[in-house]
Amino acid sequence: MTQPSARLFAATSATFSSLPRTFARQSVRPFSQTCLRRNADSIRPPRPGSPAASTTPSSSSGMSELQSILSATTTSNNSLASDTMARALNRAPSSSASQSSEDSILGSSGWNPEWGPITEPFHFHIYSHKHNTHVTVTKPNRDAIISLSTGNLGFKKSKRGGYDAAYQLVAHVMDKLHQGNWHRNIHQLEIVLRSFGQGREAAIKILLGSEGRLFRDKIVRVSDDTRIKFGGTRSQNPRRLG
Repeated sequence: MTQPSARLFAATSATFSSLPRTFARQSVRPFSQTCLRRNADSIRPPRPGSPAASTTPSSSSGMSELQSILSATTTSNNSLASDTMARALNRAPSSSASQSSEDSILGSSGWNPEWGPITEPFHFHIYSHKHNTHVTVTKPNRDAIISLSTGNLGFKKSKRGGYDAAYQLVAHVMDKLHQGNWHRNIHQLEIVLRSFGQGREAAIKILLGSEGRLFRDKIVRVSDDTRIKFGGTRSQNPRRLG
């Protein structure tokens, strides 16, 4: 070992020997013992002047509050389930919350004089031509409740005139009427068909299927509003391929 290296080693040894060694004497406690000691320190015996059962009322009150919350949640869930079943069976709901939600949607429960004369039925217009299908539901005073076409459901170009597009459209309109609780207020319904597109058969199938079960028994009239031309303008030449 050279002389400069020996001097450096001696200086380093002297420096480490002069450091305090208290950090090496600290005892290391397991994690579980630390948690036990902390829990033991937090639980202290009651003072002589304080009541002995000071912690019991707080725990019992917490349990009672939890039980009350659980009972209220169970009651609300039961009422919601019963109201859902009542809507599915076309009955009046039992809870006041569902009644208030219906009033916010319709404005008032029952017949509204602003809708028109009660002797006039609601109208379900289905206009299906070669390129598209339009569905409009109106009140007795001819104000529209909902008016949609296959383009509102995302069908593009030539797909709008298909059977599947018309089927989804009429099913969507039925679902919207059910969500708005119109099946409770529509007492009479007139079906108005126009033109002879593929949507005509799709609409009839929806009304006779499970989607139209809430409105099927309220149909009082089925009319055809297809325009019949006597003379008039010249028709388009028929397309012939080949």
